[in-house]
Amino acid sequence: MKKTVRRVIAALLAAVLLFALGFFLLPLTETVRRIPVKGSADWMKKLPDDLLLSDILIPGTHDSATRYVQLPWFSKCQDLSISEQLEAGYRYLDIRLGDVEKGADDPPLMHGFTKCKTGPLGAALTLDQVLADCYAFLHQHPSETVLFAVKHEHDDAPVEKVQGQLLSFAAAREGSWLLTDTIPTLGEARGRLVLLRRWEDEAGLGPDAGIPLLWADQRSREDTGLAAAEEPQGSYTLWVQDRFKYDTDEKWAAFTKGLQTERSEGDVLLSFLSTNGSAAYGHPWKYAGALNEKLAALRESDLNGWIVVDFATPQLAQKIYEANY
Repeated sequence: MKKTVRRVIAALLAAVLLFALGFFLLPLTETVRRIPVKGSADWMKKLPDDLLLSDILIPGTHDSATRYVQLPWFSKCQDLSISEQLEAGYRYLDIRLGDVEKGADDPPLMHGFTKCKTGPLGAALTLDQVLADCYAFLHQHPSETVLFAVKHEHDDAPVEKVQGQLLSFAAAREGSWLLTDTIPTLGEARGRLVLLRRWEDEAGLGPDAGIPLLWADQRSREDTGLAAAEEPQGSYTLWVQDRFKYDTDEKWAAFTKGLQTERSEGDVLLSFLSTNGSAAYGHPWKYAGALNEKLAALRESDLNGWIVVDFATPQLAQKIYEANY
């Protein structure tokens, strides 16, 4: 009897160890090559001021703050820090804000219900820390801009409250932000963060609320041939492909089909190469390797719009932004 109990306990301990290995330790080995690309931090310097941001091929990152995150097997989408992403040439950041702790006013960065961290065993990563990295980068590289796309993630706080918190951060560094509800030119945006909001303007802030970036959820697998959806935003039209429940081949087909979207001047094409696959809970690293390799081999003439990736590398950013020249 005692031997049986010991075997059961040993089996349970082994199972716990395997769980920890798979879901917490293995993701620490899922790293990208950090080979720097000369000129990546200032690539926008070569572009004319009168270009609308919608007319520029812009590399971006999905769930940008997830280098360190709870349950990384499911939630880790990047291996570069925010600063490293900016230095590598990424100019679209996907920022997910959760609710602040009671008595605090600095929202944490989230991915679903998991919190982003400052390190493997670090504290919660907050908006103030991410903005400090962005301000420092733009101070050193005033020819650049950062598209700061913000979503309200996994909490019950009213959007109006989150808007107020975000606006208080922007007001504290007014010269570092471009608050508008229309697509600006590069000249207008240089040296500043451009706020893109993935929520309705419940606070009634008007242009100060930022550029609307709203689209219907694209998790459906009923028709895996779907690509970019047309989403009117008022002052412009957004064409967006965010089919995040597709497996590799389906995702690549939707991505490349979406890149062929015909759009009017001033419209935005936003294409996500990221996916977590058809399972209930996916493993982004699994898909990013194959999809990023396909993107690296794609002809530059086939690239279009703002392209957002998982497990970003300096070379992928270079692939995208050099298609502007």
